[in-house]
Amino acid sequence: MRLEYTFVGVDSPVAPLIVFLHEGLGSLRLWRDFPNQLCAATRCRGLVYSRPGYGQSTPYPANQCWGSDFMHRQAYEVLPALLTKLGFDGSRDRIYLFGHSDGASIAMLYASRYADLVNGMIVVAPHVMVEAVTVNSIKRLKETYDTGEIKVKFAAHHIDADATFDGWSQVWLDQVFRNWSIESELNKIQSPLLIVQGTKDEYGTVDQVNRIIQNLPNSEYVEIPGCGHAPHRTHPDALLSYSTLFIQTIATRRPIPPGDRM
Repeated sequence: MRLEYTFVGVDSPVAPLIVFLHEGLGSLRLWRDFPNQLCAATRCRGLVYSRPGYGQSTPYPANQCWGSDFMHRQAYEVLPALLTKLGFDGSRDRIYLFGHSDGASIAMLYASRYADLVNGMIVVAPHVMVEAVTVNSIKRLKETYDTGEIKVKFAAHHIDADATFDGWSQVWLDQVFRNWSIESELNKIQSPLLIVQGTKDEYGTVDQVNRIIQNLPNSEYVEIPGCGHAPHRTHPDALLSYSTLFIQTIATRRPIPPGDRM
């Protein structure tokens, strides 16, 4: 299986590493320049990759059922294997995780299984359970996709756009998936955590944040007013500022200013 990946930022094997985990319909390219910007601001090295079935990585066969554990498999199997293949060792290297949406869920699952290997973690628009607003937005997106209006743009970023979209959307719209939750895994996370949520996120609400904080009360939380589901595209300056501050001050545990918290 081929994984599309690239390194950005500081070209040094001893620099801290930020691993970027994209959203449910994302890819390496869809991060745009944000990983470069964050790594430059924090003097870190960045690993950006497309998960199997996404981007230019090996696509899944058409009509393949991804299964309700697809994010668990990415966290417990694919990411550890990739880090090992590239020679990274969390017991030696300083590794940060930056996850968006599904990627945020994968980051938290990884950190719950390999707690001592994660130096810090930023989760943007995370999912820890399934909300009605998420399902309804995906239903609307599927209707739009099926009309062909966004297929061309989507195809520019994935080898098999239909297989990617269908595999992902079928899981999220499956009635069985309504019971999906990773809340029971959260209290195993030991690393500092920053949660970022937009107030206008069409795929999730602050309930996701509250459930994380209930399990991890020392988490930092910032909200971005007027921001939807993808702040790295619509509000990159705010996201960059919060993320940079978090990574730069993680050693001293200096919290984000109270005025920026919810």
